[in-house]
Amino acid sequence: MLTLNQRSVRFPRLALVVRLLFALFLFGTGMMTIGFAINGYPVNNSPDEVGQFMLALQKTSYLIFWVGLFKTVAGGLMFFSRTAPLAVLMSLPYAFNILLYVTFFAHKYLVIGLPDFAACAFLLYCYSDWYRPIFARPTSNVTTELAGGEHAL
Repeated sequence: MLTLNQRSVRFPRLALVVRLLFALFLFGTGMMTIGFAINGYPVNNSPDEVGQFMLALQKTSYLIFWVGLFKTVAGGLMFFSRTAPLAVLMSLPYAFNILLYVTFFAHKYLVIGLPDFAACAFLLYCYSDWYRPIFARPTSNVTTELAGGEHAL
């Protein structure tokens, strides 16, 4: 298993630029979403399907605020290299959901949704060495020692 010093980031310069741009996007849109949750969505008198959907989400009064807060926290964590791998994992459900949303429902936002998901997928690839221990099979020595020896519960 790789130690912390052996873990690397693929395409480090490009990953840094993409990570910072994605962090700015997540943090900014997260703050904007929190503002929408507090003040309401700015829609016209006869909203289209997307506007009606957003108004329906606003009526639930809890989902939009928490999505905005989660995006803001993930974007904030992504600014720091130490917490970037965690922030990328945190942003994956959001990015995948946005991909589905713009693909099947809000086609006019494909320009935003596709790069959003692409940045997240690229960063997952770049930080894949950091995620490898999650999927690694534990060795018998380490597992036995962590469990308290051979005679542990």
